[in-house]
Amino acid sequence: MTGRIVVVGSANMDLVVNAPVLPRPGETVLGDRFVTVPGGKGANQAIAVARAGGSCAFIGAVGQDTFGEVMRQNLVASGVDVARLRSVPEPSGVALIAVDAMAENLIVVAPGANATLTRLDVQDRMAIEGASVLLCQLETPLPTVAQAAAAARTAGTTVVLNAAPARPLSAELLAAVDILIVNQHEAAVIGGAAVDPLTGLLAMVPRVVTTLGAAGASYADREGTRLTVPAPMVDAVDSTAAGDAFTGALAVAWAAGMPVSEALRWACAAGAICATRPGASTSLPTAAEIDELYRAQIR
Repeated sequence: MTGRIVVVGSANMDLVVNAPVLPRPGETVLGDRFVTVPGGKGANQAIAVARAGGSCAFIGAVGQDTFGEVMRQNLVASGVDVARLRSVPEPSGVALIAVDAMAENLIVVAPGANATLTRLDVQDRMAIEGASVLLCQLETPLPTVAQAAAAARTAGTTVVLNAAPARPLSAELLAAVDILIVNQHEAAVIGGAAVDPLTGLLAMVPRVVTTLGAAGASYADREGTRLTVPAPMVDAVDSTAAGDAFTGALAVAWAAGMPVSEALRWACAAGAICATRPGASTSLPTAAEIDELYRAQIR
């Protein structure tokens, strides 16, 4: 369906507990079901790309421990190329996740091995050269993300940055980004809350996609294009990896040359399907599942 997509990012083991409500500061809440699920925004998005029909390679790091081996095998089983996934003498990254009865979540991440990902891992242009899209997030060191983006820009590869978790970004990194994907909170943090965040973001990057949760997603570019598409109505149970499903599917659609409005709708369908299932990587949809819901929502 597409050219090759390279994902540079994190791999975490998600330790997930369901509870009636999310705890407030200082509060203890009794939970229900507990599961461990391979996750991490980078690994999730790599699997989302592969399941959505993209040819995907993943650049990252895991620990030399049980979690690391499980995450590596999960990527392999999902069809992701892991030739550049290093095993390092550090604990694998973990994410502590609480999910409430309304499918909202609270997440704390301990980066572990992800923090060891360096410029050396991505400065080899052969890792990226020939790819249609480079997809990055912000759960790995920012200098590494900037180096990967610069290598992709030199190679003529489209750079997609999912700016999560939100934090200040260097001019070096922003100059190499073609498409910035943010939610409304991330847009305000990065674009600036004192002015219209979108105006601030478009001063930094040429194209911005904003995810709006159950309301869908919007797109804006420096040429003046503005559009918003709705998300399919579904019964959500866990929104943990919905953003990753959206981002991976959008990368696949973009690499395939799909028109922007269709690409957004297709990606929204992927995110919606993901939200109907518990877990992170285990909830990511296939291309056939996305196609089915996409066709249903445009009738």
